[in-house]
Amino acid sequence: MPYRKIPLVETEIYHIFTKTIAGFKIFNSDHDFERIVKTISFYTAENPPCKFSLFLERKKKSKENDFLQSTHSKKIVKILAYCIMPTHIHLILVQLKDNAISQFANLVLKSYSKYFNTKYKRKGPLWEGRFKNVLVDTDEQLLHLTRYVHLNPVSAFLVDKPEDWEFSSYREYMGLVNENKRICEFADYLNLDISSYRKFVEDRINYQRELEQIKHLILE
Repeated sequence: MPYRKIPLVETEIYHIFTKTIAGFKIFNSDHDFERIVKTISFYTAENPPCKFSLFLERKKKSKENDFLQSTHSKKIVKILAYCIMPTHIHLILVQLKDNAISQFANLVLKSYSKYFNTKYKRKGPLWEGRFKNVLVDTDEQLLHLTRYVHLNPVSAFLVDKPEDWEFSSYREYMGLVNENKRICEFADYLNLDISSYRKFVEDRINYQRELEQIKHLILE
């Protein structure tokens, strides 16, 4: 996947990918996974009122839903799909203003790095350079890309079925997440029937697992 060579364009859809240095595992507990998902959701806001760590302190003194609503009234990116893996992150995003994805990614990665280094008493960077991105040109590409992203935990043999992995958007696609806890906005971009999409994804499990076993031989 290429590094950014041209500016990311407003209203376009991008697959964003970032991984840790030397495959270092940085999500070690459910709490770590939940932390990054909430961080991602928080920084979709155009003007966050504070850092995410301070937001967590403030929300203890306020109703969470009310505070979230007030901070996320306008967004700089929309999340269409995501998957958090132990050593890397996949996001499918719509950029809503110039330079929004770069701004968003910088805030998310810095916020989680500070949390992780504080919690695990370490120093230094977590991420392997800047994030990578690829433009999604067509609706068909978008559909296939969501399947690839959602099958990551299955391809890595972390779970048998994608809905068993709690840290991706697949469960949202399957209608298994309460509306007030969803962070993705894919309905305006994908016309999905749940049963058809489930079959579309699960029919590819064995093939994608086979590719995972040989990808080190075919990547340039």
